Amino acid sequence: MPHFPVNHPARALYRVLAGVIGLYILLFGVWGVFETWGEGLFARGSHWVLGLRTNLAFSLVSVVFGIVLMVGASRRTNLGHYMNLTAGVVFLVTGVLMMAFLQTDANFLNFSMSTVIVSLLFGLVLLATGLYDRVGTSEHAEAEERRRRSPLADAGGR
Repeated sequence: MPHFPVNHPARALYRVLAGVIGLYILLFGVWGVFETWGEGLFARGSHWVLGLRTNLAFSLVSVVFGIVLMVGASRRTNLGHYMNLTAGVVFLVTGVLMMAFLQTDANFLNFSMSTVIVSLLFGLVLLATGLYDRVGTSEHAEAEERRRRSPLADAGGR
């Protein structure tokens, strides 16, 4: 069973990191929509926004993901925990898949290598924030702390 720290002291910092990433993605998406408006949804042009290559489809997806990440970062419940874990995995998988398709016609989101690197970095940071921003009752946090400090005592000496 995985161990997720409960009520980690740096939880607020992790939520801020997720919010900053969400804000960057939202700004990238909105600027990208304005930059690529009027072109095809999956056009493979040379539009660059905030250091990343984009098209209209990628910009629209970024607006949605940015809003979702900012909503998750603003919640003080476990909703942000699950959203960051999920978003981290999505960014990592998307980055790896799009890296495989960079020089092919399957690059429908118009990724470049810099976009892949940023996607992988955002995925790692979001995954880390998801691991450390879990919220629980103080009793649950105390039980987790006892289990962490003396795992054999809670396991019955096994």
